[in-house]
Amino acid sequence: MRRKTAAGVLLALALLTPAAPAAAHAETPVLDASCQTVERKLYKDIRELITIDLDTATEVEMQVVANQILAAARAESLPVLPGAVQDRLDGTADDLRAFLKTGVRAAWTTDLRISALRTLNDDAGANVKAAAQKALDSGTIEDLLAYLNEGLYAARALDCAAQPTPTATATPSATTTAAPVPTSSAGTDTSGGEGGGLPVTGSDIGMVAGVGGALLLLGGAGYVIGRRRRSRFVA
Repeated sequence: MRRKTAAGVLLALALLTPAAPAAAHAETPVLDASCQTVERKLYKDIRELITIDLDTATEVEMQVVANQILAAARAESLPVLPGAVQDRLDGTADDLRAFLKTGVRAAWTTDLRISALRTLNDDAGANVKAAAQKALDSGTIEDLLAYLNEGLYAARALDCAAQPTPTATATPSATTTAAPVPTSSAGTDTSGGEGGGLPVTGSDIGMVAGVGGALLLLGGAGYVIGRRRRSRFVA
């Protein structure tokens, strides 16, 4: 009973231990496959979690380490390692010890290769493809981790920078107005008399007719008065 209680306490402490450096690194903004700014995904070095001497470690100590590895593998959505760790936790102490010595490394390497292959999608640029292929050809944990944590984002930044800048299509502005077309009256009415005479309007014609009629009336009246004066003088 005391052994189970101690194991439970150790497991709880292991799962609650914060990974401060990893969290700080994950907050560094990077670019995704569509060149949008996102939060960096950091793959933890699982080897750093095995801090005990596996030859002399107790079963409880091995369970604590195995649960730390399981939590990290699930947080990174690794496809192989979580199931493999859980199977050994459900088995014997000897199976768990053997797995922590060699099996963890093999399953984790497979997960890193799968994660690198997933970056080679249709949206991957030339630099990402070259960097991923180089890490996959090497196949070492160091090169795969370096690619997933750093090389991928550096190559993606180069691919995004090399994309052509979209050009805006020229469209008429909503506030643009067409130049006014001169009318016939505007073309003939010029200052100073250049380019043609003054335009004749209806009001001008009426004024001329009125003046002419008045002059005719005055002339007729003068003629009549003159004839009367002459008749009086003769008589």
